[in-house]
Amino acid sequence: MLLSSHAAFAQARSPAFPIVADDGRPILNHRVKPDQATAVEKLPGAVILGNPKGDVTLAEFYDVNCPYCRRASNDVDSLLRQDRNLRLVLVPFPVLGLQSVLAGRVELAVRRLATPAQFYEFHRRLFAGRGTIDGERALEAAQALKFEREKLIEIANDDATTEIMKTHVRLGNALDLAATPSYVIGDVAILGHPGAESLKRVVASMRQCGKAVC
Repeated sequence: MLLSSHAAFAQARSPAFPIVADDGRPILNHRVKPDQATAVEKLPGAVILGNPKGDVTLAEFYDVNCPYCRRASNDVDSLLRQDRNLRLVLVPFPVLGLQSVLAGRVELAVRRLATPAQFYEFHRRLFAGRGTIDGERALEAAQALKFEREKLIEIANDDATTEIMKTHVRLGNALDLAATPSYVIGDVAILGHPGAESLKRVVASMRQCGKAVC
């Protein structure tokens, strides 16, 4: 989903690489600075999955209430299962309103308490349902995985959680991430979900020549 605050900027910028979606549409993308790409992996609320020593790192900035993120979740999961050398970095990026922010607080609480595998199970559970995901629905999903409700609420409401959320938004803005989901891979940010096959091609190109498109 394009974010209104950045949409005009995103549409005006020429793509850095000729990345094409599965349906043939050109996908907005632009280069990012090396230090910005490195900063993504160091975000305090990011979750690293897949092969921790993988040869390609794909970071996804997502909002749990973005329908495109829901669709992307299945494609990213399939890619993660197929590609044993992929390192996936999930970055909660709640930018679509208060309900997303409340759910995002619970996500960061789960991240604090869970292993990466447990967080991913929670993440997938959130996207498996329908309708708006707010704080209560996120809590219910976490409780179903045996996390203690009161502890989650305590962490979710903590000032440290607020600061983590601000850090994610600041970096997302610095990276000009004008859509959800957005991906950062190598020196490029990809705005919007290009589809399973397109994403697979980008990863393969990065592995082959170090660029999003060889």
